[in-house]
Amino acid sequence: MSVDVTWLGHNCWSIRSGNHTILIDPFLSESPTAPKRPEEVAADVILISHGHGDHTGDVVAIAERTGAAVVTNYEISLWLAEKGVKKCVGGNLGGWSKHAFGDVQLTLAHHSSVLPDGTYGGNPAGFLVRTGGKQLYFACDTALFMDMQLIGAAGLDLAVVPIGDLYTMGPDDALQAVKWLQPKHALPCHYDTFPPIAQDGKAWAARVTSATGAKGHAPKPGETIAID
Repeated sequence: MSVDVTWLGHNCWSIRSGNHTILIDPFLSESPTAPKRPEEVAADVILISHGHGDHTGDVVAIAERTGAAVVTNYEISLWLAEKGVKKCVGGNLGGWSKHAFGDVQLTLAHHSSVLPDGTYGGNPAGFLVRTGGKQLYFACDTALFMDMQLIGAAGLDLAVVPIGDLYTMGPDDALQAVKWLQPKHALPCHYDTFPPIAQDGKAWAARVTSATGAKGHAPKPGETIAID
């Protein structure tokens, strides 16, 4: 089964697998690069990687409108429940949860995590998503770390890594991440949203294609990549 992955700017992704839509880190209403508004996106499940406002921005509104379950760490799940989100799955690093579309694991990420009101946001995370016969890894906000080799050992169809630098790893470390992860396809994220994280995504994707065994892509916000 083909799984369609659409970049909605920054670290927001929409994954279409069969009849299911998985939404990651919905930062839309205040994002200068988002191609859609919060009321325009579908979601059966929403994944939240950490507490920063550029990742949690529209989760409450979208969860209330769609009835989507939110998968995140335990601390953020409690915070969302206080905000009125009715369906939360709060786990921790290394844990898997099962869903109608497949399975999700919270993976290690080296970053920080404070919620918009100053509440402690628990451990930041990435996501390993198994759906439609594919294995997709979203590193989310992180520095480079050697355990990416272990994540890649699972056999990845897709790896999405940040390249913006300053707040996450930059292009060079992201290229090394792809070498360790060994996916079939690689996409960049968390760049070009604001001037401090401006990067050339197409140049990075070309480096990936020439220097690794992966096919590099640099979709524009709103563009979809089919993972066959």
